[in-house]
Amino acid sequence: MYDHKYLLEFTTGLFMGVGCSRADAAAVANVLIAAELRGHSSHGMIRVKEYYELWKSGRVNVTPDVKVVHETPSTAVVDGDSCFGMVAGVRSMRLSIEKAAVTGTGWVATRNSNHFGIAGYYAMMALEHDMIGICVTNANPLVVPTWSVSRYLGTNPLAVAVPALNEPPFVADFATTPIARGKLAVAEKKGESVPLGLVQDAEGNPSDDPGILRRGGGMLTLGGDREHGSHKGYCMTAVVDIFSSLFSGANFGPFVPPSVAYLPVPENQPGKGTGHFFGAMRIDAFRPADEFKASMDAWIKTFRSAKPSQGETRVLIPGDPEREAEERYRKEGITLVPAVIEDLKAIAAELGMSFREY
Repeated sequence: MYDHKYLLEFTTGLFMGVGCSRADAAAVANVLIAAELRGHSSHGMIRVKEYYELWKSGRVNVTPDVKVVHETPSTAVVDGDSCFGMVAGVRSMRLSIEKAAVTGTGWVATRNSNHFGIAGYYAMMALEHDMIGICVTNANPLVVPTWSVSRYLGTNPLAVAVPALNEPPFVADFATTPIARGKLAVAEKKGESVPLGLVQDAEGNPSDDPGILRRGGGMLTLGGDREHGSHKGYCMTAVVDIFSSLFSGANFGPFVPPSVAYLPVPENQPGKGTGHFFGAMRIDAFRPADEFKASMDAWIKTFRSAKPSQGETRVLIPGDPEREAEERYRKEGITLVPAVIEDLKAIAAELGMSFREY
């Protein structure tokens, strides 16, 4: 078990070791550790190796000039200058919040970025401002449209955070595929198979192999197949891709530069880097904030009172599992997969650091 404060300190030092400023290194580390604390290890320390390899390949700029390249009172486009995605992500969400404070809502499209961790981190930044936060991003082209074997889309997550008065906030943070790509990586590291309906092989046949993506296989959209609604998942994934790329001028679909080494960088890219889209909505632009949050309390309590199905003890509200995981991991520590520990030790050694075992 690792104390989250140690992991935060180590990870900040590691990214400073590759040339990031302390502020930028802290931005990367904060999002990675937040993912671990919230129970999303698929987006936590397992990603350090990917980011390190991106840096070694020269595809990440560790001294970026992140700047606004287009702006109106309520909107903006941010260019990340090939930075680690967290650097552009935090800057963009802060700008969304600043604009919402003035105009009621703020919307920022971001281009020329990279993988930015969990989308929920950015959506939740709005909560302390009595705002609703929204965040979407496109990602590695490993997902196939319904009835296809072409890997044209990413797992393209969507996150929405809504504050309440006395209840914990509502936080929905999910991929528009049945499983996040990082969770396949975790299963592969553990030597486990995955249920059918998540991935297919290069010919379109169902597979339970989490490593099938390395051999030309693809991930499915939500629903898994047409009979179970994969066309609706395809629509959701496509909407996220359009919002993430076309507003900002980032790459779309199959042209998104991958963050995994086994995918080649596409040639003749129509845009710049990976794209994100952020939104902040000031509650009192619609009704008094306390009235809304009291109504949100009532909504949450209503759904908590739903009768559980047989064998279940309660009905969850989006954000409950992550909040409960964070409470537990802050007290008990974070468990890392042995293969991830070995990766961290190897990277640390290359940088003249050490990663201690617990």
